[in-house]
Amino acid sequence: MKVYLGIDLGSTTSKAVILDENDHIIGRGITNTRANYEVAAEIARMEAEFNSKFTLLDRELQSQENGTVNWDDVFLRLNHRFHYLQFEIRFRQLMEEMNRIVEEEVDPSQQDLIRSIFSRVSSTINDTVRERYFSGKISISSEFFRDVFSSVYLDAIPSDDKDIYDRLVAIYDRAITPVENTLISFQFVELVAEALELMQDLDQLHRDTILNQLENVDAISLEPTDYIGTGYGRQLLPFDEKHIKSEILCHAMGAHHFFPKTRTVLDIGGQDTKAIQVDEHGLVTSFQMNDRCAAGCGRYLGYIADEMNISVGELGPLAMGAEYESNICSTCTVFAGAELREYLNLGEKKENILAGLHKAIVQRAFALLARSGGVRNEFTFTGGVARNVAVVKYVKALTIANYGELTINSHWDSIFMGALGAAIFSARRLS
Repeated sequence: MKVYLGIDLGSTTSKAVILDENDHIIGRGITNTRANYEVAAEIARMEAEFNSKFTLLDRELQSQENGTVNWDDVFLRLNHRFHYLQFEIRFRQLMEEMNRIVEEEVDPSQQDLIRSIFSRVSSTINDTVRERYFSGKISISSEFFRDVFSSVYLDAIPSDDKDIYDRLVAIYDRAITPVENTLISFQFVELVAEALELMQDLDQLHRDTILNQLENVDAISLEPTDYIGTGYGRQLLPFDEKHIKSEILCHAMGAHHFFPKTRTVLDIGGQDTKAIQVDEHGLVTSFQMNDRCAAGCGRYLGYIADEMNISVGELGPLAMGAEYESNICSTCTVFAGAELREYLNLGEKKENILAGLHKAIVQRAFALLARSGGVRNEFTFTGGVARNVAVVKYVKALTIANYGELTINSHWDSIFMGALGAAIFSARRLS
């Protein structure tokens, strides 16, 4: 089976896409980028490979199905349990690392107390995360191990003693990076079989049907016929130069693949913003790029989320509840943070502040678009920030205000556009 791999090594997230020989996406993988870029790229590739095997397994079972089971529902729940088991393995590893730090670095007089807290909250964390996965409440935009764990851990640990609370947070901060930088060789067949055991409502006949096909699917080689790497950290990929391509070219090609009539692309990534003009073949005709400051990018939103002690995924929905947009004058991340704190001290609603911040991000992006040649029909919005509902709202509003009514494309898979474009270029190279 011929497959083609594209990897987009971004500053905040790393993505991988696997295409079949018909240019169909069969696998997607994503992880938050770590200090070790090689590990991040490999984890994204591994997750894309697992996702591809689920796709192939689903195809095989759907082709044999006689209508007695909803395979879409079965595979959705199987995926959730599969990823929960991955979480569980990393969770055990993290708790071991946190206990090691306690043993080696914490004052002996506090060790027993902290160990007892860890013992008490561990089951709470695991039970809560398990329920979120099993009920489908885990968001695709916040399913990274760090995000899943920390959101529960910070609520579970006692906060009545500030010194102990700060110590518990510091231990977690010390432990998470080495754990994230450890590459775990998850066994696909074993984890799927375990995940099936967690689906007690699935009858034995359909359980056996999945298991019978599982070994056949796992035996299919997904070694890429060709591959290309792109993204902010592309030069750090362990690839030869011939396997590296500009992220601007890849985002343009990915957007064109999803939306063939695309003529303008706006990519707001973690570290930079790109305004790109493309032709009817998805090739770049001009572009402008802001990579000098994090303001207006994903890093900026991450900074604001930290300032407000909420997750990045909460920013957009909160901003959508604003009565109006607070006026944000600063174009610098640090100064915008100062404005945010000043507004909060004055009693301004955080929803209004966030609406102002989101609008300011889009206004910066549109200044870049104007320098690149403006917005032409069709206009496609890509990058991780395209999943933020408030940013999408202001992109649409400013497009209409400045360029009139035209087609604006924004897809949930927009975060994979760079990796998709890279995979397409690798397939085209051998066609």
